[in-house]
Amino acid sequence: MRTLFIFAILFVATLAHYHKHGFMDKFKLKFGNWKKFMKPRERSSISQSYSEIADHVNKLQTTWKATTYKRDYTPLLGAILDGGMTLPEKKFEKKNLNLPDSFDPREEYPQCESIKEIRDQANCGSCWAFGAAEAMSDRICIQSGQKLQTRVSAQNILACCTSCGFGCDGGYPQYAWRYWKSTGVCTGGVYGATDTCQPYFLPMCDHHVEGSHGPCPETVDTPDCKTDCEDGNKKKYSDEMTYGESAYSVSGEANIMQELYEHGPVEASFTVYSDFPTYKSGVYQHVTGSVLGGHAIKMIGWGEEDGVKYWLCVNSWNDEWGDKGLFKIKRGNNECGIENSVNAGLAKM
Repeated sequence: MRTLFIFAILFVATLAHYHKHGFMDKFKLKFGNWKKFMKPRERSSISQSYSEIADHVNKLQTTWKATTYKRDYTPLLGAILDGGMTLPEKKFEKKNLNLPDSFDPREEYPQCESIKEIRDQANCGSCWAFGAAEAMSDRICIQSGQKLQTRVSAQNILACCTSCGFGCDGGYPQYAWRYWKSTGVCTGGVYGATDTCQPYFLPMCDHHVEGSHGPCPETVDTPDCKTDCEDGNKKKYSDEMTYGESAYSVSGEANIMQELYEHGPVEASFTVYSDFPTYKSGVYQHVTGSVLGGHAIKMIGWGEEDGVKYWLCVNSWNDEWGDKGLFKIKRGNNECGIENSVNAGLAKM
């Protein structure tokens, strides 16, 4: 009896320890993630249905055109949209009432090469880290007067920000910005880039049946956190750190436009339905299909096409997806929740 009593105390104490350190939440998310345990037949049925979805979208003749990529994109949707902390919401003391009808930072800041780049998260659910790292890179260049061509490492955020989430199994976009401010993120470009500290650990790959990059790996594990630079590039980790001066959220059409215009690209998150992966051109709006998950991307500007207002966004599925890696999504009606989940910050120069 005494042995059972001692065992019960130890069991309760162990549960309390795991709960305190967040391991229970991690366990529930990791092993409750339906994407990881779908049967092959269930996975293929999603891919096969994309052709039917694309045909349906195109027959409706709405604001966008669809195509079939014949691949299941759900493993790439790693943005956790519910729960977690919320960054302080930025308040605009002076409203800019003279914003242009369209804005593209690639034209406004032509010397900032990072704004033009299309990265590839490969088959890892690291979109939450990519959207942040890309926008951070752009903002460093803009704040430096287009002089600094720094690339912030998505790999470093993915592997080292343990409070951000669960690596390739998903994370909170807003935590990445807080991590940039509190801890810092080293430099890092695309796979194989020797001029940065920690380039991405996976090469570009084809999220399609045929392409120029080669097939994506079936499964990907989160890389280990390292506090040194890749072998052979002769850079010192501490010298390659970048930091955020601030981290905040922005919501609402007018506020997001002003933030983009004054400080550059932001990270936005939204709910992905099964029609989104079939996007090819035009202004996306959800018309059919069920929820697949949450996704984070880089939002860079806005405009209007055939009388439809849109946000201009950069995806991280390489330049063979969508409109050469970019897409437009309807603006002003909080399409798929995209105007509720915008995170940003200023760089510490």
